[in-house]
Amino acid sequence: MIETENLLKEFTNMHDQFIRDWNKAMQTGDTSAVEKMADDYYVAFFKSGNEKPMFFNIDEAIDGMKQSVNHFLGASKNFENRVIRLRNQNNAVVFFEQLIIKDEKVLARLFTIENWELRNGKWAITREIEESIH
Repeated sequence: MIETENLLKEFTNMHDQFIRDWNKAMQTGDTSAVEKMADDYYVAFFKSGNEKPMFFNIDEAIDGMKQSVNHFLGASKNFENRVIRLRNQNNAVVFFEQLIIKDEKVLARLFTIENWELRNGKWAITREIEESIH
């Protein structure tokens, strides 16, 4: 039990740094510190309504992330209602509501699920699900 608690604490500390790195990227435009995706990473993005999701591979996701950061440069990215669960010693899932805020206005609101895997001693995001919330 103690080993699991320590692993959860270590993962939470890493994810806390990931959040700080996101906010630095939103201020500087440099996304290199948040590019923690595994080579086989993909994201499913659901728009509002009953439309089928759009899928993006790692290259498309990084390109889209850079465009989004530049579009929202100067905004903050808030990770609200975050819940972290360990599936086992090598896999974690993070659930949160993502808010992009600038000048006290919410510009975007997304429900996000990140799946992380410990690979070669480093945590990497293997897949993400994002859904726009209005």
